[in-house]
Amino acid sequence: MIGAGAIGGTIGGRLAEAGRDVVLVARGAHLAALRESGLTLDEPGRSRTLRLPAAAGVDEIEWQDGDVALLCTKTQDTVPLLDALRALAPDVPVVCAQNGVANERFAAERFSSVQAMCVVLPAEHLRPGRVVAYSTPVPGILDLGRYPDGVDTITEGIAADLTAAGFSSRPDPAIMRAKYRKLLLNLANAAEAACGPDDPGLRDLAGAARDEGEKCLAAAGIDVQSREEERARRDALITERPVDGAARQGGSTWQSLRRGAGSVEAEFLNGEIVALGRAHEVPTPVNALLLDTVAEMAAGTEAPGGRDAQQLLAAVR
Repeated sequence: MIGAGAIGGTIGGRLAEAGRDVVLVARGAHLAALRESGLTLDEPGRSRTLRLPAAAGVDEIEWQDGDVALLCTKTQDTVPLLDALRALAPDVPVVCAQNGVANERFAAERFSSVQAMCVVLPAEHLRPGRVVAYSTPVPGILDLGRYPDGVDTITEGIAADLTAAGFSSRPDPAIMRAKYRKLLLNLANAAEAACGPDDPGLRDLAGAARDEGEKCLAAAGIDVQSREEERARRDALITERPVDGAARQGGSTWQSLRRGAGSVEAEFLNGEIVALGRAHEVPTPVNALLLDTVAEMAAGTEAPGGRDAQQLLAAVR
C-alpha cells in the first residue's frame, strides 16, 4: 500500500485482517506512529489497532513475484513514486486507487500491467497513526479493471481479495467510465475545501464546476458513466455513520488543507477539466478559479473553509 492515509490505511488494514500480506508505505509523523504504535482503524461501532510492516519508501521493500503495488497517494506524488518503483520492480502490477484520471496515464508510460480502481470510500486521516472509515454496511466500493479497458486474472484476483476483506469490489472492463464520473463528483472537493462543507452557497458553486466538467467531457467525446448508474452502484452500500459520535468533517482536499500538507490534488481534478476546456474551446472559469484558490490556500498553509462560495461564484459571473 503506497500511501497509507485514509484510503490506503483502510484498504491495507482490512486486507491484513483478511489474511493477506500487506506492507504500508508512509512518511513523516504517520510513519513514525505506525512503527511505534500500529495503525488504528476506526469504523462505526468498531475500533482496532493493527501491527503491520511499515516502510518509508518503495526502496525498503523486497519486491517478489506475485506482489501488487496499490498506489493510494495524491496524484501530485505519483510520478516520482512510479519512477522509483520502476527501478526496483519493473514488472510489478500497479493499481491506481486514486482520484482523477491522470494516474493511469502516468503508470501506463512505465508499467505494462496497470489496473484502474474507482474508489468510493468515505474515510478520514487527520491524526498520525489513525484512519477512520465512516461507511456501512461496507466500508467502500472498489471496482477495478485493466487500463485502458478489459479485465484479466490480476483484476479478478484483486477483486476477490477486496471482497474477502469486506469491500464491494467488481471487475469492470470499462472502469474508466466510472472514474470519469468520479472525476466529475470530485470537482466539488476544491469548493468544499475552500469554503467549508456548511457554506450555504457550496451546492451552487460545486454544481457550476460539475456543469463545466460535463460540457468538457462531452466536447471531448469521452464516455462517462451516467448519474443513474453511479447512484445504482452506490445505493444501499455506502451510508455514512458517525464514529465515536463524530461525523466525517470533509473530503480529501479539505483534509489536505486541514493537515497543512502544502499541496492539493486539484491540479489533476479541476485542472483536468480546465485542460480539456482549453483543448476543446469550452469555458471553465469556475474550475480555474477553484484550482487557483485551493492552490493558494495550500501554499500558504491556510486552514480550510476560509472562503465564501457566493463571492467565488460572483467573481466568475
